[in-house]
Amino acid sequence: VVRVLHLNCKLGTAKNLTDSKNLELPKTNQINPVAVIVASEIAFVILSILPLKTGVDLTYMGTQGLICAYIVGLIVPNIYYVCIKNNVTIKLPPQVPGNISQSFKDLIPMGLSVSAFWLFGVGFKAATGTILPRWIIQVLSPLFQASDSYLGLALIAGAMAFFWFCGVQGPSIVQPAVVPIMIANTAANLQQYQAGQHVSHVLAMNTMDYVMNFGGTGSTLVVAFVMLFAARSAQLKAVGKAAFIPGTFSVNEPVLFGMPIIMNPMFFIPFLATPIVNVCLFKFFVSVLGMNSMIYTMPWTVPAPIGILVSTGFAPLAFVFVLLTLVLDVLIYFPFIRVYDRTLLAEEKAKEDVIEGQDTAVLAADTVAPQTAEVQVEASEMADEKPAAAHDESFFKNNEIDVLVLCAGGGTSGILANALNKLSKERGLKLSAAARAYGQDMDLIKDMSMVILAPQMESMKDNLKKITDKYGVKLVTTTGRQYIELTNNGDMALDFVESNL
Repeated sequence: VVRVLHLNCKLGTAKNLTDSKNLELPKTNQINPVAVIVASEIAFVILSILPLKTGVDLTYMGTQGLICAYIVGLIVPNIYYVCIKNNVTIKLPPQVPGNISQSFKDLIPMGLSVSAFWLFGVGFKAATGTILPRWIIQVLSPLFQASDSYLGLALIAGAMAFFWFCGVQGPSIVQPAVVPIMIANTAANLQQYQAGQHVSHVLAMNTMDYVMNFGGTGSTLVVAFVMLFAARSAQLKAVGKAAFIPGTFSVNEPVLFGMPIIMNPMFFIPFLATPIVNVCLFKFFVSVLGMNSMIYTMPWTVPAPIGILVSTGFAPLAFVFVLLTLVLDVLIYFPFIRVYDRTLLAEEKAKEDVIEGQDTAVLAADTVAPQTAEVQVEASEMADEKPAAAHDESFFKNNEIDVLVLCAGGGTSGILANALNKLSKERGLKLSAAARAYGQDMDLIKDMSMVILAPQMESMKDNLKKITDKYGVKLVTTTGRQYIELTNNGDMALDFVESNL
């Protein structure tokens, strides 16, 4: 399983980079992704197999070779790109079938890729006395150890929250840098568990998903429930009702953009402090109290309390940790939510006083000029009426519209896509929507009419625009509050799609 996971990581890197490079090449002169994948695998095997007198050592074909695999997956597509772009290929006459021509076209780039890594491997071993994957592990060993320290864990958790607070999807920035460490640590933890030893590596795959991001980045699991049961302002109560179900499954954008927390100075301290406190507490339970760390890798959408229990193999102390984490997170967030709630409540009361004053003025005017007052009341009622849906449903009944919604993890994008699909089914519209995490099934884009990009992925807009422009697909970005409103209002979402198309 570990070797398959490592293989997927390497092949995925090579395939995605190849797709990106193909955007810069003419449609008639593209890189063959299959050839790149094969060349990457051959190059990695050359670098990673350690010859022994009795055979070969495959140790570094697993998680310990993951960083080397990423390096190979990044270099091979670039070798192919240079060759294909400059036509350094074997060209056959046009009469030769395309599949045969493609095989010959790939010979020079593949030969260069394999030869380059073979020569590098021979030279590297002669210079260092070891193979590249083992050398990388030796050099990065201090980093692996530092990442498991209180300071290292706090920096990782705090950086994710800080980037998110600034409006950039934090895990997408921080996670790539530590994924090799987390995968290696998870594999090591499982080996320790199977050997009957204490599971000691704190920074595992699910540590980020369930401990640092306890209910989403910023550890916001308790926030929606605090708003739901303790808030007095209409705004926070409404956000709490909309956010507690998605938040339970670590989809916390309704909280981040609905309150909002993003760029709201009121929540800077708890948003950064809570994940740091959680992961340092987890470190204390593992290193001092002897609780097992994460053994398995579960999907990030599993509710964090359940995920922690399962991933630690239902360690008895894990139950205590979950309860203590819930209590601490409430204690950290509650004072800030309370102050913010009072501020909103005062603003709402002020608005009500203004409305009451206007009503009093209308009544006073009625005693002086009944006719004028009647006109004013009618105008007021017309202003208060919600406008009818602006979209023309015949547009969606006469045109087949396919929409792809992209967010960081496929959570809120799923909510928006489901809202559009539900309304489409109820009203017999030719509209269908799909949801994906950014980077997942990007080949779908070519078949879409529109791509809606969630606000947390704004930093990826330029890269995505290259793809949508290639296929002539409309790319639309959204703001935080607008995106949450679209997920909660099907008619508004239809208006949004039609107006942008």
